[in-house]
Amino acid sequence: MSRSFSMPQAFVSPDRIRSLFTEAMSQMYRAEVPQYGTLIELVADVNAGCLEKDPDLRDRLARAGELERIDVERHGAIRLGTADELFTIRRLFAVMGMQPVGYYDLSVAGVPVHSTSFRPIDESALNVNPFRVFTSLLRLELIEDEGLRGEAEAILAKRRIYTPRTVTLIERHEQNGGLTDAEATEFVAEALETFRWHGEATVTAETYKRLHDAHRLIADVVSFKGPHINHLTPRTLDIDAVQARMPERGITPKAVIEGPPRRRCDILLRQTSFKALEETIAFSDNDGAIQGTHTARFGEIEQRGVALTAKGRTLYDQLLASVRGEVQVGAGGTKAGAYDDELAARFKALPDSWDELRRADLAFFRYAATPAGIAAAGSTPSGDPEALIASGYLTFTPIVYEDFLPVSAAGIFQSNLGTDQQQNYATRSNRDAFEAALGAAVQDELALYAERQAASLDSALEALGLVGLPLKTVA
Repeated sequence: MSRSFSMPQAFVSPDRIRSLFTEAMSQMYRAEVPQYGTLIELVADVNAGCLEKDPDLRDRLARAGELERIDVERHGAIRLGTADELFTIRRLFAVMGMQPVGYYDLSVAGVPVHSTSFRPIDESALNVNPFRVFTSLLRLELIEDEGLRGEAEAILAKRRIYTPRTVTLIERHEQNGGLTDAEATEFVAEALETFRWHGEATVTAETYKRLHDAHRLIADVVSFKGPHINHLTPRTLDIDAVQARMPERGITPKAVIEGPPRRRCDILLRQTSFKALEETIAFSDNDGAIQGTHTARFGEIEQRGVALTAKGRTLYDQLLASVRGEVQVGAGGTKAGAYDDELAARFKALPDSWDELRRADLAFFRYAATPAGIAAAGSTPSGDPEALIASGYLTFTPIVYEDFLPVSAAGIFQSNLGTDQQQNYATRSNRDAFEAALGAAVQDELALYAERQAASLDSALEALGLVGLPLKTVA
């Protein structure tokens, strides 16, 4: 008597699902926002030029395993309206190997949301595809008009932003520990519907106006069927070149680049964008007979540098605040030059060499044993990492910053939502409520970078035949 056994089907890796989703999202956004395609072409041209004229940069990216990811690297941004929507989006991104990292309170900058970034956390996964989604939750409690707040809550309670099949596939992933190839393909197609643009508002023109008058972002979150992706950001190796060349492609950039100034050794994150599109929408009045316009989706570009330690980040925040407190850029950008000059001058207080940043414990680095060090394994003159570096047995490369800056994010939001809206929601942060809605604690980004640095040093010392020693730093 013969018996037949069915072999279990192999699951697709989260990295593969994330890559499939990133490509599908990019194709969808290119069709919806044609200027995005123009931006991608410009960034590709600038990046190719940078790598051609700077062999050291190419070699450094290659050593860090980052060279191949540059062309596919994207981050998106969405804005959710309810705790249930945030809870489910965490489960959706988990299918793609993405976890919530960091808590960002944008209310202190006049934007009534708090946020996290969903992204992969393992170095190998980041180098395959570091797709990130900056995900914000509307803080309805910050709407001062109680009647409007209640109306917004009722509108959001009725909507369902995930297809039933998406939820089923999320549950299957949680129950089985993965998705098959066919399920993964279906998941990508179904999940994409959550992020698609809908030109039909779910509210009347009059309701939209009241939401818009309270804050443009409130209208953007509450008035539509779902959280349309409002930008999809490529990574450039020279954001100043992209900013300067955008007008050549018919794109008008914002007045200033958000974040730190141009430096020899890039730190954290620099961002710029082009003005949000004015898109035609149909309101719910008279079966869509009444039309208007909505402004929310825009193009953004980013340049990423080294991740700073807590000490480095404190210094960065102090320097940035000192400039923003004294030099304001008007709506017309008339003071952009003054701001850039003052920013560069103030940031001279932050070392601009990799070794100085490392020795002062201002930034995170990945350590590796050199071929010479490996050849001398077991006979190295000292176990001190500094001596090993001086001897050429140990090398270091900057760990790229994978996260976001709340002041920069708010600056991008405000430049595209309207500079006249500067409500002050200071001292109203509520991380506990955010994590309760999320259904999980957000990961500490500084702890993740510290773990990667420590693990790389331990691995390098092991390759040199040495036990792990604490890295000595110069205060």
